[in-house]
Amino acid sequence: MTRAHTIKAVRAYTVTGGGADYHDQSSGHWIDDHIATPMSVYPQYAQSRQSFGINVLGTLMVEIEADDGTIGFAVSTGGELGAWIVEKHLARFLEGAAVTDIERIWDQMYKSTLFYGRRGIVLNTISAVDLALYDLLGRLRQEPVYALLGGPVRDELTFYATGARPDKAKELGFIGGKLPLHYGPADGEEGMLKNLELLADMRSTVGENFWLMYDCWMSLDLDYATRLAHRASEYGLKWIEEALIPDDYWGYQKLKQAVPKDVLVTTGEHEATRWGFRQLLEMNAADIIQPDVGWCGGITELIKISALADAHGAMVVPHGSSVYSYHFVITRTNSPFAEFLMMHPTAEEVVPMFSPMLLNEPVPHNGKLKLPDTPGFGVEFNPEVERQRPFMH
Repeated sequence: MTRAHTIKAVRAYTVTGGGADYHDQSSGHWIDDHIATPMSVYPQYAQSRQSFGINVLGTLMVEIEADDGTIGFAVSTGGELGAWIVEKHLARFLEGAAVTDIERIWDQMYKSTLFYGRRGIVLNTISAVDLALYDLLGRLRQEPVYALLGGPVRDELTFYATGARPDKAKELGFIGGKLPLHYGPADGEEGMLKNLELLADMRSTVGENFWLMYDCWMSLDLDYATRLAHRASEYGLKWIEEALIPDDYWGYQKLKQAVPKDVLVTTGEHEATRWGFRQLLEMNAADIIQPDVGWCGGITELIKISALADAHGAMVVPHGSSVYSYHFVITRTNSPFAEFLMMHPTAEEVVPMFSPMLLNEPVPHNGKLKLPDTPGFGVEFNPEVERQRPFMH
């Protein structure tokens, strides 16, 4: 491919059904079953994350077409808000530009949105555009994205599983299982004991050498998180994840100093950009950082975040994201394993994370995965899944 290829058009869609907003699941799914959140202090919002609106954004799909008709695409959480940002603001930095000008395009998208962006929905949107550019470039060059990033540093990916059934994850060949935390500070000592009882039961079921972790989803305070880490260490807890709100860097620093030596502190799912992660890393506030490539700024920014982490001796294990993470993780030595989100309603079977929206989405077998050499991210959008283009520029 030469620089002659330019971007002809950028289109943004919302998607209904099987979308990238994996929190938008039907009733009874483990991912929405009484999981501790910052909103758990309000009883009416404690049972379900959907009750306070975790699923309101929906899915954003960004499609970028080159001058020869080749199309790359990507998905993230963003819905109509993200589609509006793409069509009404960001498209001007893409259309007519060279497909290879990814770094310049990212810089222009970020700097032009500073007055209303920097985090959240704007970075989700920038991430989707960035991932679509990588998909397009890979298709034009007939190379997988991991080849564009320097090539693999290992033959296959190794996974831990996130879901309500670590015992099933072990049977399926994963190296560990990460449980959602069900009870937080508002549930008092009774809730603490229920958390520990579940962990103890799982430890007795899976044995000593299988990793068990707790995903706290920003729901705790420093005192509770410290006490939970110490009491859970008796059952071999490997790490405590996202215990505090993302902005409490000082709390994470204190937590890392306070937990037992054999318990790791991890966070970063809801952090974004190299500047946010610089704060965590320079304060030595986490052992593992977990950016979501669909939210942190895309691959262009994840490259910078990962290099910064490597210089600070921290591992990078991105949050979920299926192929969008896999193509990055396999190219980085400080990303020794990957996360697989168990999107089966009871977390008992391995199913594609973005099904039915994406076709050809690879899944691990016996906890491992060899990435195919399909161009781009190697997936296609399912034409049977409904999408709408709510805004046009």
